[in-house]
Amino acid sequence: MIDEQGYRPNVGIIIVNEKGQLFWGKRVHQDAWQFPQGGIRAHETPQQAAFRELKEEVGLSPADVRVVGKTEDWLYYDLPAHLVRQHSHPICIGQKQIWFMFGLVSGEDKIQLDSYEIPEFEDWKWVNYWQPVQEVVEFKRDVYQKALSELEAPMNKFWLHSQPDKP
Repeated sequence: MIDEQGYRPNVGIIIVNEKGQLFWGKRVHQDAWQFPQGGIRAHETPQQAAFRELKEEVGLSPADVRVVGKTEDWLYYDLPAHLVRQHSHPICIGQKQIWFMFGLVSGEDKIQLDSYEIPEFEDWKWVNYWQPVQEVVEFKRDVYQKALSELEAPMNKFWLHSQPDKP
């Protein structure tokens, strides 16, 4: 599904633990790290797509996470010219994404990269909040910066209010 401007509707997923660290996945057979992401199917809302992709790529169910926040609007990135498939119709020039941040409320042992028949990731780790902006492939950096900036305050509020009161 490509829109009239040539962008594929997509969701991006940021998983945050109680320390404010983010899930960072290494793509299968590549030296590339990124957040989970995936296309939105014609019959899905962005949130439904995010939960489906969360299960397919990371093995987490809705019971394992809480929605911390989402971006208000689409964030766009263009593909570099060498990645545009010129012979496909319609031509996809990039992606438009709604980003979701999920707080991990189950144990990290629930993360299963091989829960889907074709895994997206072969390894993962927790990283500091802003590290992905520096490490993701260059053409996605601006979108990562915007998503993390928009979701930083909801993330801080979520974890502040989900911590038990200390005596």
